[in-house]
Parts: sequence; C-alpha cells; structure tokens
Amino acid sequence: MARQLRLEYAGAIYHVMSRGDRQEAIFLDDEDRRRFLKTLGEACGKAGWQVNAYCLMGNHFHLVLETPEPTLVAGMKWLLGTYTQRFNARHRMRGHLFAGRYKSLLVDGADDMYLRVVCDYVHLNPVRAGLLGAEGELADYAWSSYPQYVKPVGRRPEWLRVDRLLGELGILRDNGAGRWEFRKVMEARRWAEGHADEELWSGIRRGWRFGGEDFLERLMERGAGESAKREIHEGEVVAEAMEEKARRVIGEFLGKRRVGFEELRERRKGDSLKIELAEELRAQTAMSMKWIAKELNAGAPKSVWNALRERRKTGGG
Repeated sequence: MARQLRLEYAGAIYHVMSRGDRQEAIFLDDEDRRRFLKTLGEACGKAGWQVNAYCLMGNHFHLVLETPEPTLVAGMKWLLGTYTQRFNARHRMRGHLFAGRYKSLLVDGADDMYLRVVCDYVHLNPVRAGLLGAEGELADYAWSSYPQYVKPVGRRPEWLRVDRLLGELGILRDNGAGRWEFRKVMEARRWAEGHADEELWSGIRRGWRFGGEDFLERLMERGAGESAKREIHEGEVVAEAMEEKARRVIGEFLGKRRVGFEELRERRKGDSLKIELAEELRAQTAMSMKWIAKELNAGAPKSVWNALRERRKTGGG
C-alpha cells in the first residue's frame, strides 16, 4: 500500500488524526488528557502552529491546525514522541503508544467552508461516538475545543484560533452574543446529526485532500506536480524552517550575553552556557538533542541530557 501523501507549505491547514497502537487507549484518565493538551500547547509554540479545533477520544485524537511555516512533520514528530515519553513515564510503561503513521488531510484554505466542515466533524465526534446523552449539550464533553469556543477570550489557550470558524458562520464578534450564536448553530447541527454534511464528511474520512475542484491544480502549482498520487515529503523545506528558527534562538541567546558562536563552540563540551542554550533550544524549538549537541559542540546527546537533568535538579532552569 502506498504511504500517505505529505505536502507541506506555509499556511497549510490540516486535519490530523492519530490512533493508539493496536487500537489501545492513549488516554487512561483526565490527567493524561490534560498532559496531552499541555504538550500540544508546547508543540504549537515550537512549530508555530495555530489550532482551529481538537477532540480527544479514548484511543485517538483529532486536530485541525494551520502551519504558518511548513512544520507539520517536525512538529508532529515532537508532539507524538514527547507525549509518548510522558505517558510511559507516568504509567511505568514502555514501547510505542501510537499506531504507525498519523493521518493528515490537507484542507483547502481558500474557502473557509471546508475548514468549517472539518471543524464540525471534529466537534461532533463525541455525538457520533454516543458519548452525550439526550439531556446533555456539546459543551458537556470537556475534551474538545468546542467548550473553549464558548468561553470568554481570556479563558482559552493562546494557541487556539477561533476567528476563522466564527467568521465562516457569519459571527463577526467574539463576544457573549457571538458565542451564544455559535452555541445555537452547533446544537442545531448536533441534533441534525450532521446528515447535511455526510457527503462532505466522507471526503474527510478518505483521501489526502479536501477542497474545491481546483484544489489539486493549486496544490500542483505549489510543488505536487506529477507526484500528486504518491507520497510527497518536503523534508528539506521542513528542516530548513526549523533550523532557521533554532539558529535565530542561538543568535538572540548569544547576543544578549555578548558571546560569539565560534567562541561558544570552542568552550569545553559541558560548559554551563552550552547547557543553558541547549535548554533554551529544547524549550523553543523541535530540534533533536542530536542536532543541538552537534551544533553547539557539546558532546554526546546523552551527556547533554544528563547535564540538563542535573541543571533542573539544582534549580538552574
């Protein structure tokens, strides 16, 4: 079977879904869900993502996200890997948590209607799964972005973007009246069970793109070309985008301390400034420890990991 298409470019919108290995749970309790959302927020900061919708289920999750820079692959690698490490550490488990490759559906951003349909698909997932009783409301399911949409602005995660979806529904102001209108629209769709969108939803469940008739043509202009029916990994573009950010972090860090890059590299491998910078790079980017250790001439990745742990123990970061 051909591997799934991966086409990346600045401003791309995706519906991402990933399941647990062998259909097993990826969230064992609410604390796991809170930790996943915290990790997602960190990934957004590192990769520059903007999340339009999310839903956490028992053995899988859905994300609708926009990538201002082509960082889907790098960001997802960090998100899935980091959450797996945290999950395994908390539950004293080992091995894979997620099954194979995540699914990513490229969504046509030229017409917000497609974004609206994908966000509805995600927000109504608990309804389709039978998790809401007849007396309940959509907002009763705490682990999707829908309850966040109906909260005041200051009570939402900074990485959640609501304006595009509200705008597609004709809701121009993110105020009490606008949020009440959004609630009414979504409850109506909930009780209609989304039948009006079923044909469109079938396009979300299969394929690698979801958009207008000319969407493929526009994607080909962006670089899909004749390879549109096979996997496209613009890995070099992704690496360049992430490395550019990492080197910007290095430049800003050293500039504040008036230390040259070559001067830093010539210092001993375990130098405290190298370890402090490594910690900063881990906090702000998705670069691997292997890359960081090599770039800073800080020794083996494992040695840098150990130095970071010791720094945290002594209150250095």
